[in-house]
Amino acid sequence: MTPLRLAPFVLFAATITASAQTIQVNKENRTIAVTATDKVTVLADTATIHIGFIVFGPDSDWAYATGSRLSNAIIKALTDAEIPADAIQSENQNISPVPDFQNERLTPAERGQRRFQVTQSWTIRTAADDAAKVLDLAVKAGANQSGQIDWSFRDEHAPESEAVAKALKGARAQAQQMAASLNAKLGVLLFASNQTQTELVRPMVAARMMTMDQAPQPLAISPRQIEKSATVYAVFAIE
Repeated sequence: MTPLRLAPFVLFAATITASAQTIQVNKENRTIAVTATDKVTVLADTATIHIGFIVFGPDSDWAYATGSRLSNAIIKALTDAEIPADAIQSENQNISPVPDFQNERLTPAERGQRRFQVTQSWTIRTAADDAAKVLDLAVKAGANQSGQIDWSFRDEHAPESEAVAKALKGARAQAQQMAASLNAKLGVLLFASNQTQTELVRPMVAARMMTMDQAPQPLAISPRQIEKSATVYAVFAIE
C-alpha cells in the first residue's frame, strides 16, 4: 500500500502524471492512492512444440540427400495427421562440416562417416492437449532433436485482464477502508495503471513406464499452469 501523509480530511498535495493525464491532489480535489497485487492461475490451452533432427554423412551431398529425405518424411507425417500448414513454422536449417573435436573419440572409420552434418528444426503450434501426440508423430518420423514446449494461451489478454480486475477490486477495498478511517466517502476512480507478470508453476513432462516388449507410447505430457500476476496503482477521489 502506498504510504500517505494525512491532514484532517485532506491528503498531501501532489501531482500525478501518466500517459498525458495529470491529476491534481489538493484541497479541492482530495484523493486516495493505493497499490494492490493479485494473481490468477490458469491452465495453458496452447503449446508451441520445438522439433528437429541432425544427420551425418561422409560428404555434403550425401548428408544433404539424407537430410532432405528425413525433412520431407517429418513434414509428411505431420500433414498426414491433418496439422495445418500454417501451424508449422521453419526455425533453423543448416549444412556444415562436423568440427574435429566432436569426432575425437571415434574410430577412423566412424569419423569418415561423420564429416558433414545437416540440422533442421521447426515449431508447431497446437492445442495443449495435442502436444504429446504431435511430438510423438515427429519423433517417430525421425525428429531426433525434439521436446521443448512453450506453453501459452490462444487469448493472451484474457488471464491478464482477470488478474488486473482482481487487483483493482483489492485496491478499491483498501481505498474504501482508508476513506472510512477519514470519515469520508470513497468516490470515483480517477486513474489506474498496472504491471503484469507471468510465471510457470508446475513441471511439464512425466514419462510413462514401459517394458521392452511394448511399442513406445507418447510421453505423458500435461499442459502447464501459468500464473499471471498484476500490480495495480489506483487513485480514487474522496468526498
